[in-house]
Amino acid sequence: MSDQEHEGQGGAANEIGESRRDFLKGGLAVGAGLVTTAALGCRDGTTTASDSAPAAAHAEVSENKTHVPPGKLDDYYGFWSGGQSGEIRILGIPSMRELKRIPVFNRDAATGWGAEDFSKQLLGGRSSGDTHHVHLSYTDGTYDGRYVFVNDKASARLARVRCDTMAVDAIVDIPNSQGTHGIFPQRHKTGLVLCNAEFRTPPNNDGRDMEDPSKYGAMHTAIDGETMEVKWQVLVESNMDLAATDYTGKYSFATCYNSEGGVNLEGMMAADRDHLYVFNLAAIEKAVADGETIQVGDSSVPVVDARGEDGPYVLRVPVPKSPHGVNIDPTGRYAMVCGKLSPTVSVVDIEKLDAAFAGQITPRDTVVAEPEVGLGPLHTCFDGRGNAYTSIFIDSVVTKWNIEKAIQAFNDETINPILQKLDVHYQVGHTNASMSETKDADGKWLIALCKFSKDRFLNVGPLHAENDQLIDISGDVMELVHDGPAYPEPHDAVIVRRDLIHPVKMTPRNGASFEFYERIAAEDGVDMRQENKVVRVGPNKVRVYMVSVAPVFGIPEFKVKTGDEVQLIVTNLDAVEDLSHGICVSKHDVNFLVNPQDTKGMTFTAGSPGVYWYYCPWFCHALHLEMRGRMIVEA
Repeated sequence: MSDQEHEGQGGAANEIGESRRDFLKGGLAVGAGLVTTAALGCRDGTTTASDSAPAAAHAEVSENKTHVPPGKLDDYYGFWSGGQSGEIRILGIPSMRELKRIPVFNRDAATGWGAEDFSKQLLGGRSSGDTHHVHLSYTDGTYDGRYVFVNDKASARLARVRCDTMAVDAIVDIPNSQGTHGIFPQRHKTGLVLCNAEFRTPPNNDGRDMEDPSKYGAMHTAIDGETMEVKWQVLVESNMDLAATDYTGKYSFATCYNSEGGVNLEGMMAADRDHLYVFNLAAIEKAVADGETIQVGDSSVPVVDARGEDGPYVLRVPVPKSPHGVNIDPTGRYAMVCGKLSPTVSVVDIEKLDAAFAGQITPRDTVVAEPEVGLGPLHTCFDGRGNAYTSIFIDSVVTKWNIEKAIQAFNDETINPILQKLDVHYQVGHTNASMSETKDADGKWLIALCKFSKDRFLNVGPLHAENDQLIDISGDVMELVHDGPAYPEPHDAVIVRRDLIHPVKMTPRNGASFEFYERIAAEDGVDMRQENKVVRVGPNKVRVYMVSVAPVFGIPEFKVKTGDEVQLIVTNLDAVEDLSHGICVSKHDVNFLVNPQDTKGMTFTAGSPGVYWYYCPWFCHALHLEMRGRMIVEA
């Protein structure tokens, strides 16, 4: 590789970068067979704002706009999905500092999540997941700072995180579903969370109809965001991708691909168009209340069978082939559907949906604009000033366009709604802007989550970092101000004003985790906050209750027998914020975190006879190394 290729912002590097993008465009299009000759001809000639500025100038811009001085706080929280890691990540915006990783569907060695008893029960014996989409709960069209919801595509689950503790308090399995991908909460209140199954399967999936794909379907599932109970499902015929909800609680949306019902790539590419599913929530809930449902498998969840033609429950709006993202603008008026295999975004007027459901207009009549934004549009976000920003995967750009101009251009080809195209590096997936998915979109920052980062960072081996790029959208022109390497693979992110999030500094003694351990202690007649006690609850089962106050554990020594099932429950009585303890038992694979005022526990089997030291692994005191005790295992 030449030295010029390492000149990240230089003119020569820009030429090389352009040729690399051209190569990738061609390779992806031809290799996957996804872009038609017509689509390749849909370049509008809009000038891109590329990375042609000198490196020094770029560095100065980044320093000025993203630097948060020592002792100062970021203006926004960023919630990132963690992809294959199964976690959620919290970043500060604009500094892009990673503040926390919330383990969700994964086992986390640092905190003990997934091995500690409460979380192990939530995970049901599984220790991995695939988080794609992270969304916060709403009240009146904006974030209410109560919950974060995230999906697990691998095992069809939905998790809820409490925003006060930034910890998971509930996980629910979604029945009759595989590949749960797009999710979105209702925006008028903390009501339903709508979840899309991406993979079509036989509805009962018990060995029947395996060889007959015409009988397959996928579920659109409603989960109560307060109780985390599955309320109902709608069975449709095609794969569903991304989800969205309107601002009134009337509709939910799902992009649909593979309307052909194919089971391989060729079968999925046969038709010219797919569609946007629009779900009429009131009609669906009436059908559930009236018992107009079917039973699927062993689940008791009512299922409305809406496969086939449009009806009272589902409207199918025709859009270009294989749509991906669907996003609602801050006014609540328009749904933006990205074509993926078309260079266009279809703008659906939500106010026309009632007439389409009533048969007064065709579903396609609800489409009021279709601007050409570039090759491979995936997701759209908004600045609250009437502009939309769409991520363009194959072109590796973010396209800024004006919504009203796009509507005017639908009937007047002389109008160009495209305002700017900004190069990003490379193959951008999700994009989101500050408060973009609320009525309070403020048009300050945009994040581009790029799938490839070659040559942007130091080489660390075959697995390259992703590249999260922060873009300033506060002015008339987008400016790239920060590159941030990310461990693969964050799929989505939301940027939330910090005044809307109110985490506690001390663990509250309430919620599902606390109640879990309190029930156990009540069985043994133990006060977890006061007593240090070893309780034998069976011939081969022992519970050890201990409190901790830096730098001592309440029990300096306890005895068990080889083969005993030992449940170790620890309460941290320190009332100083940031004074976390934990407990690690030597040679027993026991290691978990206990934050101030919290209670946690872990169950393990006592090993061979001997002395095994337990200690606090979280630095807590000048005598931290002396904070330990002995587990004596007798024959």
